[in-house]
Amino acid sequence: MKTAIIFDCEFVTLADSPRRFWCGPQDPDPVVVQIGAVKLGLEADFPILDGINLLIKPKDRHGNDYEINPFFTSFTGITKEAIADKGEDLGKALQALDEFAENANFWSWGKDEFNMMAISCYVANIAPPFPATRFDNACKLLLAAGMPPEDLNKTRSNGLAAYYGLNDEELRAHDALDDARSIAFVLQHLLKIGDLDARAFKGSAN
Repeated sequence: MKTAIIFDCEFVTLADSPRRFWCGPQDPDPVVVQIGAVKLGLEADFPILDGINLLIKPKDRHGNDYEINPFFTSFTGITKEAIADKGEDLGKALQALDEFAENANFWSWGKDEFNMMAISCYVANIAPPFPATRFDNACKLLLAAGMPPEDLNKTRSNGLAAYYGLNDEELRAHDALDDARSIAFVLQHLLKIGDLDARAFKGSAN
C-alpha cells in the first residue's frame, strides 16, 4: 500500500436535481461527466505523484447524448465544446482510471463510486470494472485525524482545503480534479504533521 487514489466526480444535473434526488419528471439520470483523480504517496514525504482529468460523453439509458445545459456549465465549468472535443465513452474512461490507479484503492469525499460505477455503468449497460472493495470514504480519514464530526458533516470537498487554511492554490469548486486535489492537499498535510497515520488508508477497503 504505497499510494492511494483520491477522486471526485461531476454528474449530469439540472438546477434543482440534487434537491429532488434526481427524481423529478425532467431530471436526467445522474451519470458521470467528469472524473478527477490524484495519486497520493503514502511513504516518506507523502508526495502528490500524479493527476488525471477524464471527461465522459454522457448518454441516457437509450444511448442518446445528454445535452450539456447552461446550468451544468456554470456549475462545473464544463462546456459542450469540451465534451465534444475531449469526451470519451464511459468504458474507455474507466479503463484509463484503472491504468492510472495501478491497483491502488480509491477514496472520495462520500461515496461518489455509486454514481460513477453503479448508476453510470448500469445506464451504459456495461459491467463495473472495479469491485466495491476498492473504494472507501475519505470522511473516515478526517474523522481519524480529529476533525470534529459537526464540522465534517457540513464541509464539502471543495471547502476542505480552506477549512485547514491551505488556500495556497486556486481550486475551482465543482471541478472534479480540483475537488480531488483539495482533499489530497488536506490528507497530505495531516500525514505530514502526524495527525493522520498512513495505516488508516487500509480502512475497510482492504
